Amino acid sequence: MIEPSKVAMAAKKREKENVKFRTFLKCNADSDELDSQFLALHNELFSGYDCCKCNNCCREYNTSVRADEIDPISAFLGLTKQEFIEKHLVQSAEGHEIKAPCCFLNENGACAIQECKPAECMDFPHTDKPERLFSLLGVLSFAEVCPVVFEILERLKGIYRFRSR
Repeated sequence: MIEPSKVAMAAKKREKENVKFRTFLKCNADSDELDSQFLALHNELFSGYDCCKCNNCCREYNTSVRADEIDPISAFLGLTKQEFIEKHLVQSAEGHEIKAPCCFLNENGACAIQECKPAECMDFPHTDKPERLFSLLGVLSFAEVCPVVFEILERLKGIYRFRSR
């Protein structure tokens, strides 16, 4: 698998090819079959992957924090809800966010709130979720940050025998 520090450059080199592959999938892939392929690759590749050795997503993306997640995180940190909001969150159109790079990312790559981190963090990169055919732009974007998503795309190209022209 590609090193986390090299994924952005590698994805940039394959940007045109990946866009063509997205178009190919949109025109040729069965949605349910593609979801099964994504899920199988997700499970295989993440089973042996330690995200704490990468954390590109923690450095690159803001994280939405649902209203029902604020109290547990506040309690875990020993802060009142208001202290947590004022100290660690910013208001966004959707609610509250933790800005990138994440303030809970330790020097050793561990998440300081791992036990109660937001669902958006736990679910990233969403490659195990249904309806991937309809979110391929997101997948292409995530491939620029996440080595596993980059590898999933490369393996899917092999499965579909896709060759960029």
